[in-house]
Amino acid sequence: MTFAQKIKTLESYLNLPEQSYADSFKQDIIIYFEEDFTENNKELEFLNNLITKEEIANFIDRLTSRFIMKFDSEIETENDFICDYLVHG
Repeated sequence: MTFAQKIKTLESYLNLPEQSYADSFKQDIIIYFEEDFTENNKELEFLNNLITKEEIANFIDRLTSRFIMKFDSEIETENDFICDYLVHG
């Protein structure tokens, strides 16, 4: 997949209709990327480490699951939480 295809896959996956509580956090992820799903957005460089559509979906699913298990709105923001995940996994 090209980088542009990975970005499109990510954007499409984040915009799927909500089917679970975890999916409700996808909107926070979209906001984190400032709705800028272009190759110029440096925040999307994590996609270089992902190869397939399944890897992209799994990455987002792990992030939304982590929101449920670990996010504490009293000590961090959604953006800080997402940034930490992108950097440290």
